[in-house]
Amino acid sequence: MNLEKLLTEARNPSTINIDHQSSLEIVELINQEDHRIATAIQKILPDIARTVDYIVAAIQSGGRLFYLGAGTSGRIGILDASECPPTYGTHPELVQGLIAGGEQAILRAVEGAEDSDTLATEDLQGKKLNSSDIVIGIAASGRTPYVIGGLRYARSIGCQTVSLTCTPDSEMDRVADLNLTVLTGPEVIMGSTRMKAGTAQKMVLNMLTTATMIGLGKVYSNLMVDVQATNLKLKERAKRIVTIATGVSHSQAEETLNAANGSSKLAIIMILAGVSVEEASQLLQRGHGFVAKALKL
Repeated sequence: MNLEKLLTEARNPSTINIDHQSSLEIVELINQEDHRIATAIQKILPDIARTVDYIVAAIQSGGRLFYLGAGTSGRIGILDASECPPTYGTHPELVQGLIAGGEQAILRAVEGAEDSDTLATEDLQGKKLNSSDIVIGIAASGRTPYVIGGLRYARSIGCQTVSLTCTPDSEMDRVADLNLTVLTGPEVIMGSTRMKAGTAQKMVLNMLTTATMIGLGKVYSNLMVDVQATNLKLKERAKRIVTIATGVSHSQAEETLNAANGSSKLAIIMILAGVSVEEASQLLQRGHGFVAKALKL
């Protein structure tokens, strides 16, 4: 294992004396390094967009999106996946995050799990992975055996595969169909990839799922119209979404939402098209789930 050859394991010359700095100077150095992340991501936006298109196509064909990772990378994948159902009303199995070591590794490291090149295969088989699915492997170093093994298995059964790394010309890049390589450079503290690399991974996954959900019709204008109103805050958000989209009063939005069984999409169509809930449902179906398309019918 030649860590010295990995960009994410390089020593950062800008922070050599960070242990002699004041608290303000330390956080200023961290902030300076963090500014590099967005620029690094900007350089691969076409590849990110291409990945979004792959994900949308996979889901429209009945497939699912899986994230594979270990440690920080695995936790970031799980975080992104877990936010999709409440935000966009997706089924919990549509976007899933798998981490080396299983659920217990979310809170506490499971020693040696990431070094197995067979565990991910077992995890994916347990999820009944099939060729309609798409698998994104996440690892700052691009060399994590757990992720590499999972990508190889996914590709062997015909899945579309993507690598998300922060090191150029990695082993993961050679295994996956499409590479997302965000060159964030050496970390503030050598090898602490939960910092810039982890932030970059989170930003990319935000882009992937947000753009995917827009592509699936779960956004009208910039409103999350498939939000699941499962608590008081989200119920109020749904009312506000309907109010903003249609210009009606808060009370009328609430009344229409009740008639639409809590569906912001249906409530918006009912108000703007002046139709019943049944007619709104038919329009939405004909518009393939897109509010804007339904309103043009």
